[in-house]
Amino acid sequence: MHLLNGITQAILGLGVFGVLIGMFLESAYIPVPSEIILPYAGYLVFRHQATLTSAMAAALVGGLLGAIVSYWIARWGGRALVERYGRYIFIRAHELNRAEQWFMRHGDGAVFFGRLLPGIRTFISLPAGVAEMPFGRFVVFTFLGALPWTVVFVYVGYALGQHWQNVTALSHYFLALVLLAIIVWAIWLRNRRKKRA
Repeated sequence: MHLLNGITQAILGLGVFGVLIGMFLESAYIPVPSEIILPYAGYLVFRHQATLTSAMAAALVGGLLGAIVSYWIARWGGRALVERYGRYIFIRAHELNRAEQWFMRHGDGAVFFGRLLPGIRTFISLPAGVAEMPFGRFVVFTFLGALPWTVVFVYVGYALGQHWQNVTALSHYFLALVLLAIIVWAIWLRNRRKKRA
């Protein structure tokens, strides 16, 4: 964990390029905390070292590229490959299990909502790749799921300015909104299936 913290601090020292790298790593099975990377991107905007557009674009591009890489790793090598080498990049079996169960329960929508949930977002590409989810759909759902997460955390980091690290105290409210949206979506999906039956 100390090594992971060191990696995170090194990434923060690279400015906007570090934001891209950090989000790439987070989406490629390496649990670099986006809850730190994204608010820091907002802080760079506050310090006029980036624009909101460039900070958000770097985060989205990095996250999307990392998700694509992890999707193809899973599609090519399956879960066995990730389990075999995952311990070298801080992947734990229970995290993979949670992402896999989430995907099995919610299907394609799991990729969208999974991108909004801490602990699942890093690994949701694995079950999508193993299940051979159509690549185009995977990219679309990944981008749409990453968009609100990125926009909210970068903007809050910008709004907090020098106190950007306090954003973790606000992440619980965001998580509550996400869970509420998931409940509404699940109810809508169940009603839709009932109408078809």
